[in-house]
Amino acid sequence: MRLHRSACVALLYGICLTIAHGAAFARDRQECERLYQPAVGQEGKDVIWVPTDDDLVTRMLEMAQTTSSDLVIDLGAGDGKIPIAAAKQFGATAVGIEYNPDMVRLAQCYAEAEGVADKVRIIHGDIFEEDFSRATVLTLYLLPDLNIRLRPKILEMRPGTRVVSHSFLMGDWEPDDESRVNYGEAYLWIVPAKVQGQWVFTDADGRDAFTLELEQKYQKISGSVTMNGRRQPLTDAALRGEDIRLTFADAGGQLLTVQGKVNGEEMRLATGTREGSRRYVGKRSSS
Repeated sequence: MRLHRSACVALLYGICLTIAHGAAFARDRQECERLYQPAVGQEGKDVIWVPTDDDLVTRMLEMAQTTSSDLVIDLGAGDGKIPIAAAKQFGATAVGIEYNPDMVRLAQCYAEAEGVADKVRIIHGDIFEEDFSRATVLTLYLLPDLNIRLRPKILEMRPGTRVVSHSFLMGDWEPDDESRVNYGEAYLWIVPAKVQGQWVFTDADGRDAFTLELEQKYQKISGSVTMNGRRQPLTDAALRGEDIRLTFADAGGQLLTVQGKVNGEEMRLATGTREGSRRYVGKRSSS
């Protein structure tokens, strides 16, 4: 195939532009580091700065099952490594909250260098004052006492929000999952729905079905069911975010497992049996 001279010139020009763009891209991070270069272990407002291992960052975001529909918020974002990875590897929108203004500028510069500035925003702020309630995935690498200080606010987030911490736990709130990568540990929590109290259930025809009493400590639940005037304990109960599963004996003494979702003051449950599916709607009782 023969190319016209003008086509050859255009092709060579395009190749040169591509090479130049690649070189500029490589220089971008270097330019960021000329603006500011943090030292590992440097003091911050609440913690010292130690960057998370790249493989552990990826694992943390995998544990949270991060997708392009998520909003990832990183508390104490440092150089922006976690928000950038969330955007670049998982397509998520990400926000980092960082108190050091030099680190904020560095992290945003890195986001631009990595080509994800349209998805990543690093804000200058205090993690104890900024509103991070919109996050669907929350990441943090702080200290145990800081995690515990943040815990009440985290528990008020939308049920189902995934929270991943590097190295440190949340006091007596046990993680739902944990993982170890390159000598680093990550812990996952799913913010549980608030289910403690009494729930009154009706069946699909609107008739009274049973009353449910639940006790709750974080995602751990237990309780009892009252059906036809007979009260008996739940034989199994599990809560993961807004998803709930309960097992108890029905009026005939047969074990019945129901599962469904909690939505504020309403709980919808269903079960499949040999006779077909049964559906129940529960309302939280004020008594």
